[in-house]
Amino acid sequence: MQPDHINSRTRSTATVYDAGLRSHMQRIYNRMTAGVLVTALTAYFVAATPALMGFFMTAPIVYVVMFAPLAVVWFGFNPMTMTPAKLRISFFAVSVLYGISFSVILFAFTHETIFRAFFVAAGMFAGLSIFGYTTKKNLDGLMSFAVMGVWGVLIMSLLNGFIFKSEGIFDLISAVGILAFSGITAWQTQAMKEMYHPAAGDDANSRMGWSAALTLYISFIALFQYILHFMNQR
Repeated sequence: MQPDHINSRTRSTATVYDAGLRSHMQRIYNRMTAGVLVTALTAYFVAATPALMGFFMTAPIVYVVMFAPLAVVWFGFNPMTMTPAKLRISFFAVSVLYGISFSVILFAFTHETIFRAFFVAAGMFAGLSIFGYTTKKNLDGLMSFAVMGVWGVLIMSLLNGFIFKSEGIFDLISAVGILAFSGITAWQTQAMKEMYHPAAGDDANSRMGWSAALTLYISFIALFQYILHFMNQR
């Protein structure tokens, strides 16, 4: 039987760890939410400004806008080498660029469809995050299937865009995309929880936090897009 002072110290350490983990996760979701808000405001501002809309929708600018967020993620976001301040700038740069590319959505879909898709995506995202945070089951296997689903979506999108051009296949792509990014969201949440360690230090945890916020942000954006397209097909 362990002495009382050892049990007390163990409980105290666990309490500190739990408080630190909750604070860490809260910061991640606050950052991710801020990114979504910046994207929404940017999309609205560009869509409401005809001069900007005309500029961004002309070739070759439209293609730059489409691929610029991916370029920043791949080449301008490295949590291993960048400081938290630089990661913050890159994160919000991605949010703004996605907002510019999303401005066309305000014309392609009705406001009712956009709002409905957003709230469905937000509800699903919250539920999946809670599941990923609380489940004791290892979700690595789910992640493997989700990644295969994403590759399937990419391949089907290319084939449907250039060859089949079928609304039915596009419907299937949206459904698979929803399932794939649902699995990724749950796995990412579990992975973030397991990666946290107070001994890593504030700087390391902050850099990891910005990286986690970006991955969750991208998952939410993808989930929203596929839900929006799926609803629009109905």
